[in-house]
Amino acid sequence: MGPLALLSCSLILDSMTMELRVEQRTDLALRTIRLLADRGTTTRAREMAPELDTTVQYLPHVMRPLVREGWVVSEPGPTGGYRLVIDLSTRTILDLIELFEGPIDNKKCILNGGPCGGDEYCALHFAWIEAREALTQRLSDTPLTEGFTKGTPNE
Repeated sequence: MGPLALLSCSLILDSMTMELRVEQRTDLALRTIRLLADRGTTTRAREMAPELDTTVQYLPHVMRPLVREGWVVSEPGPTGGYRLVIDLSTRTILDLIELFEGPIDNKKCILNGGPCGGDEYCALHFAWIEAREALTQRLSDTPLTEGFTKGTPNE
């Protein structure tokens, strides 16, 4: 399980548990960025995939948003591949999560899935708002480089 596995963008409630998590693609994106940062050079997908414990066919699902947002460039041709082009100290864990998961604050009630507010609030409304704000602040204060301090790319 990667470094982002316990961070939150989505909330899953059932009768027994509440789970905060990010999708595997977001975790793979962080590991991919770390690999590209460590290499410091253009790297082919077929070289990256085994190190990231993924397939060459799945890797474009992670690379496309990174290229589209200008974090990585894709260099075509036989010697091409992907190269990191951002200064990681200028991006946060929240930036990465929201790039792949969308905004943490989706304005939906965690109990009924619809809007919460107006004349009535759900039982968790104010506690959840406070918790979400604290999580969002912590993630926005955490540079991507801090996500690299524990484990190896496949942990």
